[in-house]
Amino acid sequence: MRRFEFPVDVAHAKSVNETFTELRRLRASAALTAVVLIALGAWFVWIAAPWSYILGAVFLIGAATSLWVMLWAPRKVGSIQSQYDAGDLVPAVVAEKLPSGAILLALVDIAKPEVDQPHYVLITRVVRSLPGHAVERGAQVPAVSVLADRGRDTGGRTWQLASAMPIAWGTTDPAILARAAEKITEAEWALLHANIGLWEKVRTAKNQQLLIDPADLPDDPRRPTEEPG
Repeated sequence: MRRFEFPVDVAHAKSVNETFTELRRLRASAALTAVVLIALGAWFVWIAAPWSYILGAVFLIGAATSLWVMLWAPRKVGSIQSQYDAGDLVPAVVAEKLPSGAILLALVDIAKPEVDQPHYVLITRVVRSLPGHAVERGAQVPAVSVLADRGRDTGGRTWQLASAMPIAWGTTDPAILARAAEKITEAEWALLHANIGLWEKVRTAKNQQLLIDPADLPDDPRRPTEEPG
């Protein structure tokens, strides 16, 4: 495991970190859905017909589920600092510029902790902003991996969901960004640059993860030891 520890600028992260922007949108959507379902459920119960009681109960159960999502999501994601502390340091590059952002191509090991051998894949992420980085094709963007499964007790040797969260979303300090980039090997950066044209193929692959043939991996991408504190 290769971890990269740094003090997260929480105010900066809350303003630019799109992982947590997406979380806020999810919570707002769940809250709105719950309000609508509660109103519908109450209306059907008020009708006081046998069939309406059934429909009312269905809507109220749906409302309870939405409220659970609203409350569960922050616990699932955790704090901004904990997300950066938990993820592995990974390389990402700007693969394509967009009118309102960019597409990142990242190299991520999706093997679960109990698995001895790494399982490297290419993934992509659309971002709206990259403070501290030039938004140009091939620009190096150190990031941390965010790994998860779609549900509980899914088993398997690899994570089903993988994303990359730029270090620049957690700090404005250029020295921290430079130190993170230096911790990533030249071989890893070179591998991404050599495969930058595959970003469209990655986005259509299963789970939007394109497996890298171990024979194509240089010697350097491996599970390095944790960075000293």
